[in-house]
Amino acid sequence: MTHVNRAEDVQWRALCGRADLVANSGVVAWVEGRQVALFHLPEAGTEAQLYAIENRDPQSGANVIGRGIIGQLKGEMVIASPLYKQHFRLRDGQCVEYPDQQLQVWPVRLVGDQVEIGLSH
Repeated sequence: MTHVNRAEDVQWRALCGRADLVANSGVVAWVEGRQVALFHLPEAGTEAQLYAIENRDPQSGANVIGRGIIGQLKGEMVIASPLYKQHFRLRDGQCVEYPDQQLQVWPVRLVGDQVEIGLSH
C-alpha cells in the first residue's frame, strides 16, 4: 500500500551512504523490520533520481524487487519483478498489470553523501 505523508509528518533517518548505491540498479536496506529496495537512476531524465520501494513481491512473497529490471512503461519509471515480471511504478508502487497490487514507497533523498529515508512518526 502506498504510504503518503505530509512534509511535517516525515522524520528523516540516515539509511546508507551514496557510495552504497549502484547506479541504474537496486540495493536493499533493512528499515524498521522491513526490506526496502533503493534505486538510484542518475540518467533517468526525471526530477526524482532516487526511489525507495518495498522489496517484497506481493505475488510470490519473496524479497526480490531490488533485483528487478528497471525500465519505462508509458513514460513511467517501473521495476519489473524478477519472478512473475509484473511492473511496479517507482513513484507510487502501483502495479501496472494488477491494479489490486501495490508496494509501499517511502520518500528518500540525498543529503551530501548520505541517503536519508522519510519515516512517518
